[in-house]
Amino acid sequence: MTQISDYGEFGLIKHLTENFPLTNTSSLKGIGDDAAVIDNGERKTLVTTDILLEGIHFNLEYVPLRHLGYKAAVVNFSDIYAMNGKPEQIVVSLGVSARFSVEMLEELYDGIRLACQTYGVDLVGGDTSSSLTGLTISVTCIGSAKQEEIVYRNGAKDGDLLCVSGNLGAAYLGLQLLERERIALKGNTQSQPDFAGFEYLLQRQLKPEARKDIIDELKAAAIMPTAMMDVSDGLSSEVMHICTQSGVGCRLYEDKLPIDYQAAVLAEQMNLNIVTCALNGGEDYELLFTCPIADYDKLLPLDKIFIIGHITDKADGMNFVTREGQLMELQAQGWKAF
Repeated sequence: MTQISDYGEFGLIKHLTENFPLTNTSSLKGIGDDAAVIDNGERKTLVTTDILLEGIHFNLEYVPLRHLGYKAAVVNFSDIYAMNGKPEQIVVSLGVSARFSVEMLEELYDGIRLACQTYGVDLVGGDTSSSLTGLTISVTCIGSAKQEEIVYRNGAKDGDLLCVSGNLGAAYLGLQLLERERIALKGNTQSQPDFAGFEYLLQRQLKPEARKDIIDELKAAAIMPTAMMDVSDGLSSEVMHICTQSGVGCRLYEDKLPIDYQAAVLAEQMNLNIVTCALNGGEDYELLFTCPIADYDKLLPLDKIFIIGHITDKADGMNFVTREGQLMELQAQGWKAF
């Protein structure tokens, strides 16, 4: 018997779905990107889905249900923005065990409602079932984009700039902070967790935001990415996805990685390598994209976007360049579902 872990998340998806060719002319893009693309006339429909499992993706010992609802919706919006599209509707399905009250589920939906209001998305349906394993949340997001504006992962070209929005590693360090305090206070009901000075890291982990603002800025600056995806499983993993699907190599520079001060301080306190956290932490939900080097001057005024490397010929490989100029093979060490 073959173990699921032998394949890993993306290998398993490819193995299970490679014999499902697209047969409908309306199916423009199937499995293999941030969202599927369906032809419904002038604007194309984008569809993405995520499942969150208690004990795997979240721990209710320290994740408030309201924050969980917000995050469950926003991470799906992020996938639509990663295709350069606009999220418009979501469908939410729940598996709920007997330990959850109606009031607890109301808190969850308060978070979903806030996310929908913030990003202009409608909740249009869903399903609920009993569960024997705690809480399961499945969210499907439907969006749209003009066909000529859709950005896939496979369009990066040799010479393109490699860019990312925001900073990296803060969400992962927020998770490490929550876990540290959970363990430290286990069985102690008299003390409170110590989060002083690291509030931003908690926000990055518990209440991430989808980068609609970056999509708007790129459009205003007349910058059309050649490839794009969101950083959910870790920067190194996502860079390798773009390179693999585009048939190119890359150089990613250590000294160009955007890192928040709070993240650097906590990493030092916890004896963690901040560069490793930035490369592999995941759940940043920033946008990683490539664009032609001709757009360099347009990028410079955009202070939320950082140029972290460039695309090379496939034969040159996927490389990480240290501060000392040492060339290292880029490796994906981020989130693995199995």
